[in-house]
Amino acid sequence: MASLYFKFAAMNSGKSTQLLQAHYNYFERGMNPMALTAKLDDRFGDGKITARIGLDLHAETFGTDTDVLALVQKAHEDKKVDCVLIDEAQFLTSDQVIACTKIVDDLGIPVMCYGLKTDFMGKLFPGSEALLRFADNLEEIKTICWCGRKATHTARVTSKGDVVREGAQVAIGGNDMYVSLCRKHFLRGEPAAQKAADGKDKAAA
Repeated sequence: MASLYFKFAAMNSGKSTQLLQAHYNYFERGMNPMALTAKLDDRFGDGKITARIGLDLHAETFGTDTDVLALVQKAHEDKKVDCVLIDEAQFLTSDQVIACTKIVDDLGIPVMCYGLKTDFMGKLFPGSEALLRFADNLEEIKTICWCGRKATHTARVTSKGDVVREGAQVAIGGNDMYVSLCRKHFLRGEPAAQKAADGKDKAAA
C-alpha cells in the first residue's frame, strides 16, 4: 500500500544520499522512480540532486507555483511511475503537500520526501510543518553536533563563525553558511568548541 514518507534531519545528515540510494534501488529492480527537487536550490546546477559523497541525479524541479499532482500525473500517463522522491521537501508549500497525499491516495504511488524540519531560527518550514501533519511515516535521519551529541538543529553562521539569529528564512548555502548542532549548542549559539567548558561537555557526551 502506498504511503507518504517524511525523512527529516539537520543539514549534512545524508538525506540526499539516502534519496539517491532509494532511487537506485527502484531503478535496479526495473522500476521507474521519479525524482523532484526545489527549483531555488541550484548550487549544483538546475534540477540536480547532489550528495556529499559525489553522486548526483537529474530531477524535475518544483517552485511554489508548480502543480505537483499534475506533474506526476502527466509523467505517470507517459510511463508508469513507481515512486516519487522529493529532495529539499521543506520548500514544498502546504498545498503541494496535500497534492502529495493525492498522489499517494488517488494514484497509489508512494511519495518519499527528504528535507529539513526547522530553519536556522528553529522554526518549522511550511512544507515540513505540513508533512509532519499529513505524512503516514516520519523518520529522523541522524547526524551529530561537534560535541558528539545528536544534532537536531541547523544554525546559520557568518564568515567569522558567528551564529545568525534573524533574517530571511531561505538563504541557499552549504557548509560555508550552515552547521548542524545539538539543542544545547544551538540555543547557546556555539557552532564550534570555543570554551574550556565546552571541552568538558564533549568529553562527558
